[in-house]
Amino acid sequence: MAQQFYEDIDEDFIRKEAGKISKEEVSEVLDSRSKIEKKLRNTRMLDKYAQLGKLMIGMLNDYRKGTYKNVPWFTIGAMAFTLLYILNPLDLIPDFIPVLGYIDDLSVLTLTLNLVQTDLHHYLNWKTHPEDSEEEEEDV
Repeated sequence: MAQQFYEDIDEDFIRKEAGKISKEEVSEVLDSRSKIEKKLRNTRMLDKYAQLGKLMIGMLNDYRKGTYKNVPWFTIGAMAFTLLYILNPLDLIPDFIPVLGYIDDLSVLTLTLNLVQTDLHHYLNWKTHPEDSEEEEEDV
């Protein structure tokens, strides 16, 4: 079972699933924000991952509101897919299986973070230094 799991979850899996995400599913993530954040806290994931999950939700929210637009759709899709995956208790390894049930969630989150880290850094910079972003837009 573990071997099949590792063969199923890789960057290609994330890319494929992210490409299927619709704007409605992004809204579903944001409507489920409190459930996702609660699950991230309750699964005892490393605090770093819980904070990154919250950052992803914030980025999706600012994207949906139209206040943050400087992000490719792939990044939005990958983050939405990942957060929906984490929310789903019946994924590749069901969450009710002690310990193992969350390994796939953490794997998907880690792979997605690797794929979108540059965009997350840009977003975090925009959030913490909005005046710098305004100057960049004026220079264009």
